Amino acid sequence: MFDQYIHEYIFSGSLPENASTYVTRSADGELYAGLKEGKFCYVLNTRQSGKSSLRVRTMQRLRKDGVECAAIDLSAGGIQNVPPEQWYADLIDTLIESFGLDLDFGDWWSANQELTLVTRFRKFIERILLAEIKDNIVIFIDEIDSVLSLNFPTDDFFAFIRACYNQRVDNPAYKRLTFCLLGVASPSNLIEDKQRTPFNIGKAISLKGFQLNEVEPLIRGLQGKFSEPQAVMQEILDWTGGQPFLTQKLCQFMVEESTAARKSKVKGQKSKKDNSPSVEEVVRARIIENWESQDEPEHLRTIRARIFRNEERAGYLLELYQQIRGSQEEDEITADNTIEQSELLLSGLIAKREGKLRVYNRIYQEVFNQSWVENELKNLRPYSEAFRAWVASGNQDESRLLRGNALVDAEEWAKDKNLSYQDKQFLAASREKEIQEKIAVEEQKARLERERKDREAAEQRNKVLSEANRKAQRRISIGSIILLVTLLGAIASVIVGVKQVETANKRVEAADKQVKEATSKLEKAEEQAKIAHENEEKATKSAEQAKQQEKLAKSNERLAQEQVEQAKRQEKIAKNNEFKAQQSALKFEKNAQTAKEELAGSNQKLTLAEDKEKRIQAQLKQIESKLVKNSRKNEEIRITVERVQNLSKLAGELRNQNLTAASDEALRQAGLSFSVSNHNLKQAILLASMSQAYQKFNKPDEAKKKITESLKFLKKGNKINSDEGLQIQVLLKRTEGNLFADKKYQQQAIKAYQEAYNILKNNPSKTNPFKNNQILTVQDIEFVHRVLLDLIKNQNQSDFRQEVWDSLKQHFYAKLQNFLSMENWVEANIITSRLILFIAERKKEGTLDSLQIKKFPCPDLKQMDDLWRQNSGERIKFSDWMNLEFELHPVDAVILFHQRLAKCNI
Repeated sequence: MFDQYIHEYIFSGSLPENASTYVTRSADGELYAGLKEGKFCYVLNTRQSGKSSLRVRTMQRLRKDGVECAAIDLSAGGIQNVPPEQWYADLIDTLIESFGLDLDFGDWWSANQELTLVTRFRKFIERILLAEIKDNIVIFIDEIDSVLSLNFPTDDFFAFIRACYNQRVDNPAYKRLTFCLLGVASPSNLIEDKQRTPFNIGKAISLKGFQLNEVEPLIRGLQGKFSEPQAVMQEILDWTGGQPFLTQKLCQFMVEESTAARKSKVKGQKSKKDNSPSVEEVVRARIIENWESQDEPEHLRTIRARIFRNEERAGYLLELYQQIRGSQEEDEITADNTIEQSELLLSGLIAKREGKLRVYNRIYQEVFNQSWVENELKNLRPYSEAFRAWVASGNQDESRLLRGNALVDAEEWAKDKNLSYQDKQFLAASREKEIQEKIAVEEQKARLERERKDREAAEQRNKVLSEANRKAQRRISIGSIILLVTLLGAIASVIVGVKQVETANKRVEAADKQVKEATSKLEKAEEQAKIAHENEEKATKSAEQAKQQEKLAKSNERLAQEQVEQAKRQEKIAKNNEFKAQQSALKFEKNAQTAKEELAGSNQKLTLAEDKEKRIQAQLKQIESKLVKNSRKNEEIRITVERVQNLSKLAGELRNQNLTAASDEALRQAGLSFSVSNHNLKQAILLASMSQAYQKFNKPDEAKKKITESLKFLKKGNKINSDEGLQIQVLLKRTEGNLFADKKYQQQAIKAYQEAYNILKNNPSKTNPFKNNQILTVQDIEFVHRVLLDLIKNQNQSDFRQEVWDSLKQHFYAKLQNFLSMENWVEANIITSRLILFIAERKKEGTLDSLQIKKFPCPDLKQMDDLWRQNSGERIKFSDWMNLEFELHPVDAVILFHQRLAKCNI
């Protein structure tokens, strides 16, 4: 089976487990070691970079080590384009099939129908998968970027993966479970909430290109075909940069070309000793030239598609790539994890090396060259040259703005495009500039028209004056001649002359009047021109207002249409309800008539009808009650989610202040709240945990407010004496006691801790921390005892102090019994040492002197010996444990202990 792949280079899909051309990289060791150690790992890289092949090979290695593995491909048709319920159902069904679990999925899914989807998934993992599979488990989730195309949020899914790691503190079974995510995305694409993301606690596995010292499996396929296979391999890597898909593909092409060359040589077509084409010739002929038609299986087109998948960002990506491609060593672009850089890195076109961004390899450099970039930018926007120059000028060079047909064409091109903000700004600035220029032209025309009218009016005025003067002079000349020629008719002529002069003067006056009228008309024309200009400006403003009003009207029209549609729907619902009411009324009338007939015929039937009516009323009440309950439950879920989010936020702030233990405890209690069924108890534990966080922040007022709210919810709980209720009471009293201790109210603190202690004392079986899924931990119980002992240290309560001390000792014995029954010898060893130091009251010193050894109580030695014997099947005695524990101590300590054991007859 292995040999069939010896000489075959595979570059389409994942490499089979037994492929001889699989190249082992540093990522193989990192991923395998990380998953073996139970770490959450993720491999987020470009397409065709070897992620799936890495998964296949890692699964093979883990299975050989006895680790149970399953792989879920999220790009599979069965779990894409489905509602959230079906998506989670398919995930669970895939895991059942992969692990061969004996579970009727349909029955199980129906039985858990009332739970949220994430809770169902958690319950399946915890109660089915971890319960039936006793080995370590790794779940690989491939094509994780497919969640970005789902029509519902998946933040809860990623938060659940993180919760699995947080649960390890309380449920050791979770230590056997780990996840590995693979896909083409950045962590921030998948989930932005830093407090819920698993990526800040996981291990990122980096996939680098093939190195020469790693590619021995590929070189073996070139041997016998080339005289210097290693040199050929080096040249291949020089072209591909070690990109897995291209490297495998180019190796296959070289083998094919070598075989063809040998055949042609046999036929005598060439006489050279080695007539195989060079690597460069093959690269150019079979990959670079006419690359779009030769790109099978698709690789280069995939890179191009990734760049252009978001038309709004494509221009920025191309311009960034252009800068990276053209940069020299001294001005290389530094990687800073911007959105554009992340997108370009995920396309595979560039790589991050030594903190700088560079084109991934020579093939990409040749295919996606400067000419290609310029052409794509031109296709992306027909005004690219003017646009880039305008942007380069800081949006100031107005000579680069579009005008006339160029602007019309650009706006027509942009109609169905999802433009960037700068594109919209450029087109808007161009349109505004053109409008300004049109207004300037119109103003110039108006000014020239006014000047023309002024000239015409002046000319008309001068013409009228000249004509009047000319006529007056002519009349005067005629009168003078008549006076000289006809002296005899002087009187009559003078009279006629006077009258003619008067007539001429009147005509002059009329001419002056005409001039004044022309001047007045000119002034009116100027006033009208001014009014026309003002009207033009008002018209422009009115047009703009009209556009805004039209836009508002369209918006209102859409809103009105929506309201009409909604009214129609409501009318339809009302009619439907009316019809149903009528039907119900008819049915009721019919039933009433039947009842009346039955009443007339038989009292027994009447009784049955009444009983039936009562049952119907009862069913209606049940339905109403269920509706109210569901409504209340939805509100309870909303409140719970809101408080869990607030608690998670506080946990993040605690971690930011290096309060890691407090942060982990807050997250643990947030996770525990999901397993608490009673709403009031759930709110009580969440609020108490928030109070603890505020105490860590030294905010006593906030802490007191939260614990007061918590105690109110506790009193409302109808399951206050259940296992959950009692354990939550202990946590609340402990939190309340801490608050009083911080405020130096010692008696209130003692009272709170004493109440917590009494609950533990009176309900040992219900507060046993060694059961599964317990809210209380052994640390919580030990903390209550130790703080109470410290608080009553100086009080006159010696009998009570002894009682608490004995209770704590029994707790240690129970803890020892638990570890021994689980055969966890390491933890049993630690707790035995702590128990001895506690009984001898030497915890601070950490050792026992000879006096303490000689006085050590025999009953306790006897009890410890019995526990070790019984739980180890007589294989380990207490004395054997003591020999191991004290082997680094002075010999006399061991001797003294043996002497004490002998006195105690052990």
